[in-house]
Amino acid sequence: MTDANLLEKIGLIKTETQTDEESEKIIQQKAISRYKDDQQLKPFQAELIRLQKYLEDNQQRMIIVFEGRDAAGKGGTIRRVTRYMNEKHYRVVALGKPSEDQRTQWYFQKYVSQFPRGGEIVLFDRSWYNRAMVERVFGFCTELEYENFMRGVVGFERDLVRQGTILLKLYFSVTKEEQARRFERRATDPLRQWKLSEVDLQAQERWDDFTNVKYEMLKQTHTIDTAWSVIRSNDKHLARLNAIKVILNSVPYPRLDTSLNYKLDPNIVVSGARELEKMEAQRTEKGHFIS
Repeated sequence: MTDANLLEKIGLIKTETQTDEESEKIIQQKAISRYKDDQQLKPFQAELIRLQKYLEDNQQRMIIVFEGRDAAGKGGTIRRVTRYMNEKHYRVVALGKPSEDQRTQWYFQKYVSQFPRGGEIVLFDRSWYNRAMVERVFGFCTELEYENFMRGVVGFERDLVRQGTILLKLYFSVTKEEQARRFERRATDPLRQWKLSEVDLQAQERWDDFTNVKYEMLKQTHTIDTAWSVIRSNDKHLARLNAIKVILNSVPYPRLDTSLNYKLDPNIVVSGARELEKMEAQRTEKGHFIS
């Protein structure tokens, strides 16, 4: 394999002014950076195993909702969260289009059927909030269905929490420019092309529509009992690290390593309330939302 082929394979482009030596150095630096990132995550991934053991011992249920724009890094974060976990005590749920039977059921029914038993974590790669986001933007639900969902979801989640389920809601936020870059990589990389859907192809065109429904979703469903944590995910590694910290900080398990820094980066993790304040300030100043 030539150097040019290798550069193309790992997603780097060699410019006409770069020498082979410079290109090789870039490759090495990228490999070293990935290794360091993985090493930084490992002690926190070990904590996740300890957290799992705590939930198992106490027969406690946990649900983690991963929401956000397409290409915001939800799937990659889920893989890092679960990489070393005990497979017997967690499930990743990514539901497809509803079946004909599911279309006639109570909307939450297909999600409730996937909820955790005692001692188990269920990670939803997109959740019931599909109705508030994708279905709303693309008209996959009626106005009445959307309104009924928004009226009922907070009570639904409060019941979960009141009856002992730990509910964590993470919204991954990426900029329009970074989303476009990631889509371009998906389109040109044969190993990533499967990730590119028809909905993805329209995501940039419908950017403002998604921003508007994001605002409405946060405004109506961010509560003290069922709060949203917004994860700035332009930097994938920092997003993954801080998302893991959010998860660890949500459960009162005995720390495996008390010397670790569990503090969240305020530039990466923002409360739903703070995100709403920022968006409303943007609208007041600019006349429209920006993010």
